[in-house]
Amino acid sequence: MAKLYFRYGAMGSSKTANAIMVQYNYEERGQHVLMVKPAMENRDGARTVMSRCGLKTECVYMEELPGMDLSPYACIIIDEAQFLSKDQVAFLVHVVDDLNIPVIAYGLRTDFQNNFFEGSLWLMAWADTIEEVKTICWCGKKAICNARVYNGKVVKEGDQILLGGNSQYISLCRKHWANGNVGPFENLHLGD
Repeated sequence: MAKLYFRYGAMGSSKTANAIMVQYNYEERGQHVLMVKPAMENRDGARTVMSRCGLKTECVYMEELPGMDLSPYACIIIDEAQFLSKDQVAFLVHVVDDLNIPVIAYGLRTDFQNNFFEGSLWLMAWADTIEEVKTICWCGKKAICNARVYNGKVVKEGDQILLGGNSQYISLCRKHWANGNVGPFENLHLGD
């Protein structure tokens, strides 16, 4: 029986690398996998998913999924799932429950203010299996917060979505996120 999986983690926890490795494992066994991302996520170029460690693969856009024949696929993998809408997550539930195709969604749980993204909220509500992809803060504790950084300081105001990677975000433990302590990253001037 197919399941909807939500694998979440803070920035830099290797979510995308994990997604690409899962795709590779399926394909190595002769099964077709569809890699998907929201169209708004264009940091790595159109129709490309790329991890920080350099793993890269082609993808389709989430917005195209409802019009596609999904029957050839053994699994559908979603990257940057936090950017999905409630309706898009509901469509993924349909893919799992009615088409019997497993869906593995990777994304952030919360934004830089520690608020849920819409996609993450509904994945947390409806996923059959929820798993954390872990990473650490500069202090060595588990990082659960995504800190937006500008001029070496943690920013806690602004639009929820500001696409960026290592140049604008770091993962911090809750304590260091709350007090704005970016540790050794203070002098790197992230977000300049």
